[in-house]
Amino acid sequence: MNTKPVKIKNVTIGGGNRIAVQSMTNTDTADCAATYAQLKALQLAGCDIARVAVSSAAEVEACKCLIGKLDMPLVADIQFDYRLAVACCEIGFDKIRFNPGNIGDESKVRLVVDAAKAHGTPIRVGVNTGSLEKEFARLPPSAALCESALKHVRLLEKFGFYDTVISVKSSDVKTTVDAYRRLSQTVDYPLHVGVTESGADERGIVRSAVGIGALLIDGIGDTVRVSLSGDPVREIEAARLILQEAGVYNDYCQIVSCPTCSRCKYDLKSAVDALKAATAHIKSPVKVAVMGCVVNGPGEARDADFGVAGGGAGKIALFVKGEVVKTIGENEIVPELLALIDKKINGKLK
Repeated sequence: MNTKPVKIKNVTIGGGNRIAVQSMTNTDTADCAATYAQLKALQLAGCDIARVAVSSAAEVEACKCLIGKLDMPLVADIQFDYRLAVACCEIGFDKIRFNPGNIGDESKVRLVVDAAKAHGTPIRVGVNTGSLEKEFARLPPSAALCESALKHVRLLEKFGFYDTVISVKSSDVKTTVDAYRRLSQTVDYPLHVGVTESGADERGIVRSAVGIGALLIDGIGDTVRVSLSGDPVREIEAARLILQEAGVYNDYCQIVSCPTCSRCKYDLKSAVDALKAATAHIKSPVKVAVMGCVVNGPGEARDADFGVAGGGAGKIALFVKGEVVKTIGENEIVPELLALIDKKINGKLK
């Protein structure tokens, strides 16, 4: 989907730019040292934009120690107090996120807009199913999310503000996907996508992957967050995996492997685990296949750059673009594949 660009410090979202990964701190915002440490950990994990909840004047004051300390853009998350939003613009936050419906009357929203204009601060209008106005109660949830977001965006436009990003989230995957699909047909503002309150661990990751992945495959989404309970660094890891498997990011070594059956006569899982560990640092597009047998292996994995397939009696077929080039021993699988990966990355293997 074609969206217009919005620049947040050194990261531009929308306009065909690389999809940015976001997360949010869960430390005590007033604890500057702990919050800075978590922000640094997020940045090292690959976070592009980080959000910090700001709920009091004391937390605004504490955030002054964070501004300008990281290359990563910082977003102030405001719930109800428009004065906090104004103050966050003034101290140098790179973006603010709020729901105009929670701020109060239009005069207060205008004060926030004036501060954002004065300091060049973009605004994300964030609408969740838990914050919908009563006037939209009779609409289907996805339609209500869109109408609420559009109402707030039009208010910002009324005050001459267009440096806007929008999100319409639900904890229900289908509602989330339907809302974003509807919204993407209506506006050209960049969309921040995610499934809110997705949960923890595997369930939260799967719920997020289904919703975010469906939207990314549709071409919807300019920045993403995987909302997980617990350590936010896991959100970055999950988001990158989703972006990779949706075909958005290709800067990694993709390892595919078959589920195995009785035809597999070697320890395929151990080979995959060793290969995964040895290639975790790679930031180049390479596809490697580890297949159980030669019956279907090379043919099924013909789109891989290279791979292996079990041949029985401890012999493993090594193939390139689906063509078997030689037979190797089981203990040679990882060294041989790593050598091919190195040649591919260095342009010695086409």
